[in-house]
Amino acid sequence: MTSIQLAAAAAFTTAAVAGAAAYAALWPQSQLFGRVLVAGSNPDEIALTYDDGPNDAATERLLEVLARHEVHATFFLIGGFVRQRPALVRSIAAAGHVIGNHTMTHPWLSWQSAARIREELAGCNAVLEDALGAPVHFFRAPHGARRPVVLQTARELGLTAVQWNITAFDWNPIPADEILGNITRGIERNRSRKRASNVLLHDGGHLGIGQPRMPSVEATDRLLQQYKSTGMRFVTVADWI
Repeated sequence: MTSIQLAAAAAFTTAAVAGAAAYAALWPQSQLFGRVLVAGSNPDEIALTYDDGPNDAATERLLEVLARHEVHATFFLIGGFVRQRPALVRSIAAAGHVIGNHTMTHPWLSWQSAARIREELAGCNAVLEDALGAPVHFFRAPHGARRPVVLQTARELGLTAVQWNITAFDWNPIPADEILGNITRGIERNRSRKRASNVLLHDGGHLGIGQPRMPSVEATDRLLQQYKSTGMRFVTVADWI
């Protein structure tokens, strides 16, 4: 093999390793860096999960929609916002929804030191437990980004890491029609693969309280109207443990 061929092979290997690491760190359903909960095996089950709250009007309106449809969801909350809105967090829990840890400040954990990772997760656990008077058991990494130490730290803190298999793409404001279309296509894809659906939505935004999330609330309302009459069952991630 010539030096040029050797260099090309080395470059290819480096690229392949980098690609595999990126897949493991960022692909929501990847299990390469450690076990994460994605979804159950019953294609008739849907879990609605909401990130980046609590978020005043949007979260409050979402709670009204879910209550009207008698559906429970899972909320992954940012610790810094929990500290500012503990009463709203208690309202989420009082309505029977599952609450999970979404770190204190929403950093890309895959690039953080082990000490910073523990600080983010343990800090969020502490403020949630202070608001709720009870421990939390679930964790979602911001952006889904993780590496082995992220999942190890979560386990040490008694947290099950949760990802998703449907993205609503609602972290930037888009119309409710688009959000609903993204979800329904994902549900039908998962049903064809004999998988339950774990839907990533947002009732807040990591840049601060007050993010515009009413289209996500409207899409939720329409989704529940569309699927509840079909025999589909809406669950929380706790139902898949």
